[in-house]
Amino acid sequence: MRTLLPSSPMLRYSQSPATVTPSRRRFIHCGKRSDSSAVGSSRSDWQSSWAILSSKVVSQEQSESLLSSVNGHSNGSLNLVPFDNNSLAPNQQSKKTTPLSITDLSPAPMHGSNLRVAYQGVPGAYSEAAAGKAYPNCQAIPCDQFEVAFQAVELWIADRAVLPVENSLGGSIHRNYDLLLRHRLHIVGEVQLPVHHCLLALPGVRKEFLTRVISHPQGLAQCEHTLTKLGLNVAREAVDDTAGAAEFIAANNVRDTAAIASARAAEIYGLEILADGIQDDASNVTRFVMLAREPIIPRTDRPFKTSIVFAHEKGTCVLFKVLSAFAFRNISLTKIESRPNHNVPIRLVDEANVGTAKHFEYMFYVDFEASMAEARAQNALSEVQEFTSFLRVLGSYPMDMTSWSPSPPSSSSSTLSL
Repeated sequence: MRTLLPSSPMLRYSQSPATVTPSRRRFIHCGKRSDSSAVGSSRSDWQSSWAILSSKVVSQEQSESLLSSVNGHSNGSLNLVPFDNNSLAPNQQSKKTTPLSITDLSPAPMHGSNLRVAYQGVPGAYSEAAAGKAYPNCQAIPCDQFEVAFQAVELWIADRAVLPVENSLGGSIHRNYDLLLRHRLHIVGEVQLPVHHCLLALPGVRKEFLTRVISHPQGLAQCEHTLTKLGLNVAREAVDDTAGAAEFIAANNVRDTAAIASARAAEIYGLEILADGIQDDASNVTRFVMLAREPIIPRTDRPFKTSIVFAHEKGTCVLFKVLSAFAFRNISLTKIESRPNHNVPIRLVDEANVGTAKHFEYMFYVDFEASMAEARAQNALSEVQEFTSFLRVLGSYPMDMTSWSPSPPSSSSSTLSL
C-alpha cells in the first residue's frame, strides 16, 4: 500500500537563506524550478507522527518539544532559552516564572502584519484583496502565474500564498487543484471574498464603440448573462487576471475594449466604470486558501476544515466506501472534486469476451468539516487509507467564519453609463 504523507522541511524563519523582498509593484516571473531538497533537511519525525493516518493523537509533550512554528508565530518570539534559577539574584529567585503550557504554544490563529504574501495578478486583483483580508497590513507580492506564487513560498521569497480554488458561480479553479498536488505546501487557512464586478473602459468610451470584453475566464463566466442583457454581444476574450485586463487597456490606450474587474482596478489604472455590479448573482463569492511551508497545529476550540486528496488503483469503485467512512462518523463533506490522474490517465481492463475496456483514472479532492485533532477525523482517515492506494492530507485549518453580505442591487448593473 502506497501512502504519501504530508511533509515539509522543519525550518525556522531565523534559519532561512537570504530573502528577496520585491517592491509592491514588481512581478515575480516564472523561472526554472529548484529542487525542493535544496531548501531544507529531511522529513522530521514530528510530521510523520502528525500525519494522523496512524490514528494516534500527538501528545502535548511532543507538540511542545518539536514544534518549530505555530500559526505563523516563530518559536524565536517565545523565551524558550533554559536558565539556571540559582544564577538569579536573591531578590529575583522568589519570583517564580509561570511554566509554558500547550496554550502558550498554540494561540488562537492570528494573522501577522509583516508577512510577505504572494498572489496571482497585478495590484487591484481580487486575489490582492483576499490577501489583505487574510493577512491585514501584509506586504502583498504580485506574481504573473499561479505556479510562481507556489514557488515564491517554497523559495522563501514569500511567507504565504493566497490563491483562489473555487467560485460560487464559475466553479473550481482546476489549475490550483493540480498545483496543490504537485507542490509541498500546506493549507493553513481559508478566506471567502465577495466579488463585485464592474465593466471598465477608458474615459469617454461609449457603448457603441466596444468590440470586445476581456477578463479572467472566471470573470467572464460570472458575468455572462448580464453582459448579454446589457446588449454587449461582442467578442469575449480571456486574459490572465481581471486587474491585468484593466492594466492592458490603460497601458495600450485601447478604446474599443472593456474590462471586467474591480472598482479599485478602475481607480488604479484611471478607467471609467461603465456598469457596476455586473455579476450574474449578487451572492458571488470566491474561496481562497492560504498556503505555507509548514502546517499549523490542529485545534478543537473552533471550527476546523481538513482537505485531503486520494486515489485508488482499481478506479472509482471504492468511492462509496470512502464516503461511508465520513458518513458513519457524522462528518460533513463540504466539497468533492475529481481531477484526472496525470501519472496514470487511462486504466485498461482486459475481458476476453468483450475486448479491452478503457477507463479514466481520477484523483479525488475532499474537504470535510473536522479537525485532525479530533479522534473521529483520525479514525475516518485511517479507514480511508484501507481503501486507497494514495492518500495525502493537504491541510487542517480554521474555517472562515466571518460574516459577509451580498452586493446590493445597483441600477447601473442593468444600464450602461453613456
